[in-house]
Amino acid sequence: MLIGILQCGHIPPELQPHTGDYPEIYAKLLEGHGFQFAHWAVCDMEFPNSIDAADGWLVTGSRYAAYSDEPWIEPLEQIIRAVYAAPKPMVGICFGHQVIAQALGGKVEQSEKGWGVGRQEYLWGNEVVALNAWHQDQVVEPPREAVTISSNKFCEHAAFLYGDKILSVQAHPEFDRKMIQGLINVRGGTVPEARLAYAQKMLDAPVDNARLGNDIADFFKAERDWQEADA
Repeated sequence: MLIGILQCGHIPPELQPHTGDYPEIYAKLLEGHGFQFAHWAVCDMEFPNSIDAADGWLVTGSRYAAYSDEPWIEPLEQIIRAVYAAPKPMVGICFGHQVIAQALGGKVEQSEKGWGVGRQEYLWGNEVVALNAWHQDQVVEPPREAVTISSNKFCEHAAFLYGDKILSVQAHPEFDRKMIQGLINVRGGTVPEARLAYAQKMLDAPVDNARLGNDIADFFKAERDWQEADA
């Protein structure tokens, strides 16, 4: 299965020698599941010629706001709507979670709760799942089709399912200790000191990245009635 990565930003260049950029990070998160990957840096105005260029799609994180006037966001939203209508399985992470919601009729804004950085715990069904986060924007009005499947007191809509078509997550299951430490060092200037201190304190606490990586892989590979009908 070929996963097309729609890259919506770049990892800070100071960190890339140690972490790689988004395509490498997501390939690592999903390794061992037999996927192949292709990527398009939509943030640099690189777009696939067709949604059939991949079997499934992944929309990455970004330092940009989904509601900003960046010239690549509207074309990205068009792709999202086309993938949803096709349909093909799609996954969104952080900015990807937000821009998918926005493209399908939801609302994203800068939260009055401020920044969520570092390890966060989310209620996911009957379980508690810990993941690293780095955001201040949130989905405040979900699209009609979205079902909230995870939340906490800070982030009401921490993950969505859109039937069997889209899975999206506000946190970063691809961000490990090294990434959070790097972001604290190079992008921590806009984050309140107390929240940075919390993120620093929680660096060595366990997170459920591997579990989410497996969940994302299972979502991509799931058998679907509409896929059988198209065969």
